[in-house]
Amino acid sequence: MSEATHTVRGMKATKGVGPEVDGHGGPPTWTRVIGVFDLETTGVDVAEDRIVTAHVGLLDASGSAILARDWIADPGVEIPAAATAVHGISTEHARAIGAPACDVVEQVTDTLRSLLDAGIPVVAYNAAFDFSLLAREASRHGVLPLRNPSPVIDPLVLDKAYDRFRRGKRTLAVVAEHYAVRLDDAHEASADAVAAGRIAQALAGRFAGLMPPEADELHTRQIAWARAQAASLTEYFISIGRLDPDTELDGRWPIR
Repeated sequence: MSEATHTVRGMKATKGVGPEVDGHGGPPTWTRVIGVFDLETTGVDVAEDRIVTAHVGLLDASGSAILARDWIADPGVEIPAAATAVHGISTEHARAIGAPACDVVEQVTDTLRSLLDAGIPVVAYNAAFDFSLLAREASRHGVLPLRNPSPVIDPLVLDKAYDRFRRGKRTLAVVAEHYAVRLDDAHEASADAVAAGRIAQALAGRFAGLMPPEADELHTRQIAWARAQAASLTEYFISIGRLDPDTELDGRWPIR
């Protein structure tokens, strides 16, 4: 692919995206061009919390951004101080410059749908959080949701699957450092989204001989991996008393 042209919600970007990747000994073919997606929100409850900022973009095979769009929403509710401390957006700021939440939800959903319909994989770190919260927001605002988004690439699921026994945390910042991916302005939607995409590409390069070359097959495998990872984490949390024995973490992916 010498040239790629993408139109997303009225935006058009044309840029060379590097040499064709044939999947024989090199990185998987899906790394040629990837979508990236991240939300910053009012909290971590996918059923109740709201979108504050969002980023959707495209990266080429080198990890360079070739298209990007950012949103800030007025979520229609107070942004807790704890959330503001994470992403820096206060209730007053969101109300002053944010677009109506329904417009942001519709535009983000439609932008992602256009990428997925074109067969472009979308990378999101801890994808089940972002896609689940977006789906609940869509239902809340009467927007047609992404019911079965595919292909999705989740570097958190991949890192746990391909490097199971590495000790330490698996936060975006820690994993970015492990794969030598620069992350400036952590918890800023565009920075997190781009870093996640570059981590996915780094994983694809490191585990090229083990990773399926096609995004659709990788998506399918991640469904099973996410379920198994949730079951393993459930067992561990029960063993240390963090969960009740009759509690089970939700391993559905990419929407729970």
